[in-house]
Amino acid sequence: MNQRVLRWPTDLGLSLRMFLTMLILGIVYLAFLTILYWLGVDFWSLMIMAAVMLGIQYFFSDKIVLASSKAKIVTPEQAPRLHAIVDRICAETGLPKPKVAIVPTDVPNAFATGRSQKHSVIAATQGLLNRLNEDEIVAVLAHELSHVRNRDVAVMTIAGFLSTVAHFIMISFMFGGMRGGMGGGGDQRRNTGGLVIVFIISSIVYVVSLLLTRLLSRYRELAADRGSALITRRPSTLISALLKISGQMERMPKKDLRSEEGLNQFFIVPALTGSIMELFATHPSLEKRIRQLELLERTLGEQ
Repeated sequence: MNQRVLRWPTDLGLSLRMFLTMLILGIVYLAFLTILYWLGVDFWSLMIMAAVMLGIQYFFSDKIVLASSKAKIVTPEQAPRLHAIVDRICAETGLPKPKVAIVPTDVPNAFATGRSQKHSVIAATQGLLNRLNEDEIVAVLAHELSHVRNRDVAVMTIAGFLSTVAHFIMISFMFGGMRGGMGGGGDQRRNTGGLVIVFIISSIVYVVSLLLTRLLSRYRELAADRGSALITRRPSTLISALLKISGQMERMPKKDLRSEEGLNQFFIVPALTGSIMELFATHPSLEKRIRQLELLERTLGEQ
């Protein structure tokens, strides 16, 4: 059963794009710190604050997401069908079994969270369990377990560090400037022009890092789709699930979707109530995901 893990091939093109995105993020990060150092900005307190917040997010992400979604951990006795599906996928992939949760909402969706394979949770909404058939639920949960296998929560937390630091600096200048101001001594340290420059640089870095992080998020969604297809060997089933979830959410009341928008980056399909520029989207378009899955369907059919 565990042999399938060894046959899980690497998508070199997708891996290269993710690597390049992280590399560019690192370059932007170093350039940002260099410019701040050159300008004499006292940014270490904000760096420490950002690191503490991201540390909390990293180590307690599962508890934070479960609390915000009102998800409840369930036992095999409470949700035998859901546990049976997770058991089957974990046996086929060699992954340690995560905790299993159900979200009491009619919005059909699912998500995975946790900093590692051994500290993870996979959750499905009641709406998903009610609306999808068995094979579709397997495909969705295989997608979420692919996120666990790829350690996506840890990757995205690290990738988001730069935008968090830049965001703190922006907020600091918006509310009166950072303590210590600009270096150089005397009045020069509080030079308004210098503060404006730092604010502009921080704003640019925030937007660029946000765009790169969202790009990385879209790549990782495609990687999880591919993982699901390789686990089930039936990409068409995930296509069916994605279309069904997307179609059901279009008919959901607006207030229900708005209440779930905070979890968009975790959901398999974002609960959006309006249009959004793809550059800032956490997920690739449904059309792009379907094209990849259709290509995998043909490839797997030829094997």
